Amino acid sequence: MKISGAEIVLEALKKEGVKHIFGYPGGVILNIFDLLHDDKDLKLILTRHEQGAVHAADGYARATGKPGVVLVTSGPGATNTVTGIATASMDSIPLVVLTGQVPTVLIGNDAFQEADIVGITRPCTKYNILAKDVKDLATQIHEAFHIATTGRPGPVLIDLPKDVTSNKTDFSWNKEVSIRSYNPKYEGNKWMIEKAAHEIARAKKPVIIAGGGCIISGAAHEVRELAEHANIPVTMTLMGLGSFPGSHELSLGMLGMHGTYYANKAVQESDLLIAIGMRFDDRVTGKIEGFAPHAKILHIDIDPTSIKKNVRVDIPIVGDVKNVLTVLNKVLKKDIKETWGEIRKAWLKQIAEWKREHPLTYEHREDVIKPQFVVEKIHELTKGDAIITTEVGQNQMWAAQFYKFDKPRRFLTSGGLGTMGYGFPAAIGAQLAYPDKLVIDIAGDGSIQMNIQELATAVIYKLPVKVAILNNRFLGMVRQWQELFYQERYSHTNLDVTPDFVELAHAYGAVGLRATKPNEVEPVLKESFKIKKPVFIDFVIDWREKVYPMVPAGATLDTMLFEEKEKKTEKKLKAVK
Repeated sequence: MKISGAEIVLEALKKEGVKHIFGYPGGVILNIFDLLHDDKDLKLILTRHEQGAVHAADGYARATGKPGVVLVTSGPGATNTVTGIATASMDSIPLVVLTGQVPTVLIGNDAFQEADIVGITRPCTKYNILAKDVKDLATQIHEAFHIATTGRPGPVLIDLPKDVTSNKTDFSWNKEVSIRSYNPKYEGNKWMIEKAAHEIARAKKPVIIAGGGCIISGAAHEVRELAEHANIPVTMTLMGLGSFPGSHELSLGMLGMHGTYYANKAVQESDLLIAIGMRFDDRVTGKIEGFAPHAKILHIDIDPTSIKKNVRVDIPIVGDVKNVLTVLNKVLKKDIKETWGEIRKAWLKQIAEWKREHPLTYEHREDVIKPQFVVEKIHELTKGDAIITTEVGQNQMWAAQFYKFDKPRRFLTSGGLGTMGYGFPAAIGAQLAYPDKLVIDIAGDGSIQMNIQELATAVIYKLPVKVAILNNRFLGMVRQWQELFYQERYSHTNLDVTPDFVELAHAYGAVGLRATKPNEVEPVLKESFKIKKPVFIDFVIDWREKVYPMVPAGATLDTMLFEEKEKKTEKKLKAVK
């Protein structure tokens, strides 16, 4: 029996194991939405904006490891997905985005709600295609999922003209996918792995840098095995948080612009960097010329284009992180006999001293809420077992610094693109994937307003997401830069008109709570956790608080600003006045 292209789309999604689709309807895609009305196997989550749909699918993908699926209409519906697609692309998140398109005969004629979404998204998709023949549709969808989820994952887009989804053909499905020009390399070069093992054995000051690839490949166990067996301290990129337990004695926390003092110092003083599943982003390296000046660099990544792209690499290994580490750990245990404790003793002692000198800390006050205190309380009350999403800015950095992530896929945040408005819809996607887990979006009062309309989505689908708004009445991170580098000229960062988030939550049918004093933080959090509805918690925090340490843009990692120095400078200025 011949079936329509719209029916093929849904059958193909079922074959791929899809249960949830995030989307928004429109004219040229209505035939697919009409079929979804009676479909019992696929659930369409209607968001309130297409950007929200893509971020929700992204959060779903990061939390589960499965591809997120998006279905939107043509023109503005398609273009509204671009920010979400770019966000997923930068962070290597598997998405399959299905966009409606005008009939093929009208393409290029500026038809109503026509946009060249294939051309627009070419720079920020792993692969995209305009479907032209209904006979090829099933194969194209199958290949899209294969490309999105294999190798270095990423977003894939299929543009669906109205006539292609309306035409009929026989449905056929081949289990195997074979794309001649696409063959990701999963096994690392054995000779290079042996060379890496000998360098690790020889190193006196090694440091592991665990990136997002460690989480994507499911290699958290192998990273920990390497660190514990060879007695090597581990620092993580923002995307790598949770790939190694943050509470472990070998953990250095996050490195980079707002990384810990001891992580940045260890990297700068190391003689061997073991970089695993990371791409040496500029926020991680600081000034490239001064990055890890004494270290040999061993880089493991499945994406060959990421190796040697930003920094020199002495030992490149292309392959899946989990596979490479499995072999590397076997070589270290079988062929290399070293007393790791003795070799690393002085190095670990030095790191312990750095931890004592400059721990991650802040000045607690009784009269005003410090944002770091809120994050610490969230960690304490959840015992580190919640799924945490963030928006972008100071809220994101405080979450990364003060919540100890011990497990992978518990921290969902926009890393490479730094997308404000990401955290709330991502939390909705994660909550949908795990209905019984506590999901908390740590947000700023600026970022939360970027996709605040998705509160309706959370309410309608009864998703009890908690949103902890660190409300400082400013675009906090931009204000921090203005204060430190622009003579306190707060150009357009003061959010003069901020909504009453408690009343706003009530207006959507959610729950709103507020804390204005430190002693209200814990009771309000406990109350929110008991409520089986979406909750906005408005934490009125110290507007002057900044994120420290901070490596100024263009400086080396060991050039860090601290709150103590700032206070000394303030005292000197007061004395002069």
